[in-house]
Amino acid sequence: MSTFKTLFLLLLIGSPVYAQSAPQFSTGSMTQTVTTTQTIEEVSNVERFGASVGTWSGDNVTTVDSTAADIDIEVEGVSFQIIDDSKPWQLEVISREAGLIETIDTERTITTDSVTNTLSVFSQ
Repeated sequence: MSTFKTLFLLLLIGSPVYAQSAPQFSTGSMTQTVTTTQTIEEVSNVERFGASVGTWSGDNVTTVDSTAADIDIEVEGVSFQIIDDSKPWQLEVISREAGLIETIDTERTITTDSVTNTLSVFSQ
């Protein structure tokens, strides 16, 4: 074999050995930025049901039965009578049918953005 070919083959065989040598730097750094976005869409529908309610309260009033001669106030089949006309009086009547009493519909979107920066410093 000629000397030129032998020298060429030795250079090819020696090249991978040179490529595997230690890096030629003493320090370095690397930065990384990660950005994420999270979106949550929430829908809430609430229906509340209740029983029928019928209450009354008052000052200077009383309920009377169906045989009372003088009926001053009648609310949904109940008769009330003022006890003393010379004094102030107050009557509060609350009535509600059974069934749906409240509806709450809520829609909201929650968006969260996150940014993480990482710095790595290394040396030999």
